[in-house]
Amino acid sequence: MTDDRLRPQHHEPRNGDVIVSVRDLSVRFAAGNSTVHAVRGVDLDIRRGEVTALVGESGSGKSTVVLALMGLLAPNATVSGSITFDGTELVGAPPVVLRRLRGARVGMVFQDPMTSLNPMHTVGRQLAEAVRVHRRVSAKDAARRAVELLDLVAVPHASQRVGSYPHELSGGMRQRVMIAMAIANDPDLLIADEPTTALDVTIQAQVLDVLERLRDERRLAIALVTHDLGVVAGVADSVNVMYAGSLVEQGDVRDVFYRAVHPYTLGLLACSPRLDRPGELVPIAGSPPVLTELPAGCAFAQRCERAVDGCHVRRPVLRPVGATRAACDLVGGAS
Repeated sequence: MTDDRLRPQHHEPRNGDVIVSVRDLSVRFAAGNSTVHAVRGVDLDIRRGEVTALVGESGSGKSTVVLALMGLLAPNATVSGSITFDGTELVGAPPVVLRRLRGARVGMVFQDPMTSLNPMHTVGRQLAEAVRVHRRVSAKDAARRAVELLDLVAVPHASQRVGSYPHELSGGMRQRVMIAMAIANDPDLLIADEPTTALDVTIQAQVLDVLERLRDERRLAIALVTHDLGVVAGVADSVNVMYAGSLVEQGDVRDVFYRAVHPYTLGLLACSPRLDRPGELVPIAGSPPVLTELPAGCAFAQRCERAVDGCHVRRPVLRPVGATRAACDLVGGAS
């Protein structure tokens, strides 16, 4: 990644601009005689007209956070804390409340569109169905809306593509169909969970351009879940770095990329390719802890070259450190 790929700082925090507020969110899964601590005490805000990224290694808890927001966790999950969407509390909300939000005010784009689209129906029919589930419109109007949606996400020859089956479209086209379906009812929030992982670089850029345009034109709030820091650098406004179920650093995208302080964030950046800093990538040694056997202190201490005895005893809390907020007792003068 290069310097010019980082988004300009054009958004300032504004009171009343928050569409989703997550406070002290914890998610546990019962696994036989053990408990998986998938998310632990997460605080974050998602703002209108901004892309809020959640990054981290596989198993860090980032997808679990957004699935908790949607109310799509498995039955063995226990959720505590608070998730408010435009003032409505979602933790403990009855299913009817969540069903009204899903697809209407909150849309979701999953990682693999081929597993989310029905291979037996045309994409136009599936888009029209997404509209009619939430709106009282005729089949003709829904079909017309399907064409409009494909055109909105830059699918060429939209009026013809509505008659295509998913297998007749490329991976990038299928992902655009999923984005079109997610925004079919003009939601306030779009959740994109690894939306470009299976795509080549060129198609990935096209899909990200669609997301950026939707954010700018519709003031859409976007929660982007990814492990790809290049994608984050290109589209995100703010970054939340997760490790072993907890937030370890968060801040503006430029501050996190250029002024990060947490050893894990610095490790992620060091093992990501950059055109402006050619050289050998430096991997992070070791592996994340098992979430059923989390250590008492800092979860990253076992992999951290700077760790001291106290790191294995006391769990650090997220606090302002320089330009970001970080959970590390070794930075910012913490004792």
